[in-house]
Amino acid sequence: MGFVLSEEQTLLQETARQFFAEQLPIGVLRRLRDADDVRGYDEAAWKKMAELGFAGMIPEAHGGSGFGPIGMGLIVQEAGRHLSPSPLYASAVLGAGALIACGSEAQKKTLLPQIASGAAIATLAVEESGHHRPAATACRAQKTADGFVLSGQKLFVPDGQNAQHILILARTDGEPGDESGLSLFLVPQAAKGLTVTPLAMVDARASAMLDCRDLALGKDALLGKLHQALPALEPVLDLGRIILAAEMLGGAEAVFEQTLAWLKERKQFDVPIGSFQALQHRAAQLYCEIEICRSVVLDGLTAAEEKRKDMARAASLAKMRLSDASRHITNEGVQMHGGVGMTDDMDLGLYLKRARVQAAMLGDANFHTSRYARLGGY
Repeated sequence: MGFVLSEEQTLLQETARQFFAEQLPIGVLRRLRDADDVRGYDEAAWKKMAELGFAGMIPEAHGGSGFGPIGMGLIVQEAGRHLSPSPLYASAVLGAGALIACGSEAQKKTLLPQIASGAAIATLAVEESGHHRPAATACRAQKTADGFVLSGQKLFVPDGQNAQHILILARTDGEPGDESGLSLFLVPQAAKGLTVTPLAMVDARASAMLDCRDLALGKDALLGKLHQALPALEPVLDLGRIILAAEMLGGAEAVFEQTLAWLKERKQFDVPIGSFQALQHRAAQLYCEIEICRSVVLDGLTAAEEKRKDMARAASLAKMRLSDASRHITNEGVQMHGGVGMTDDMDLGLYLKRARVQAAMLGDANFHTSRYARLGGY
């Protein structure tokens, strides 16, 4: 793999950097949070993102811009720098990714252009607890003569309240804990028997709980093969982990930059606190950690782009490393700012909260440490 971006990728990154700085700075997140906006995103900015082709994971044949995983990673990295809220990750990465992996040609032809244009939002519903364990899925889909009936709950569905199309992982055979017997269903948000409840998240991002009660679906709601959704979804989840790690990298970079500026400006005993050797050592450690994270994330994006055999390991390494690093970097940023770092007047607390939620999404550091070892034969 190469660690140097192409001219096209560099231009894409610069475009995304300018867009998020101008259209979706951190003040937008504050405004939406303070207004208790359950949508959690700015519709005008979302429309502009779609016009710029930021839903780049979708192939050009289906209306997307075909940027690929590296392009999408560069976009969300810049979004992470400003904590820019949007349905991009839920819709263009998870929702579209699951459709591409499991959907029929007819479903792709109908839905992917809508997602690429921003006319519709899709999302993926996997979690049922505070811990990421897809095989533990208990939400059940009972086969009937006309199709299926879903019953159960899904938690922490990203942009669940905004999505017109929700892809729900449900058990069609076996018991919770079995990796087989899982199937994927395409459910419209307006379906009778589906209740969508917005959740109040610590990072002020859009997330929802789904309650399925005798939710009747036709046979055409099944995506992919019956009982075999998990193997097909694993590459989608791995891609989601890598893209999420890229967003976490952007947030860590922003915190580091803000902390460096503070060390140069804040004075004690009439000298900048950045002149204190102890703080210089801590800042140097953060710099080294971020450089390592950049390499890990780019390797993961390249593995996804090239469909390498070790993509799953690269995904777990990226998610594991960024989960730990973002926690450490945000902690250090707050501490080196002193007491003022704990106040809502400073942006650091918002980055810290976002980092905590990101660390838990699609598997925390412990989950991926164990998975990385298992994939390596340990």
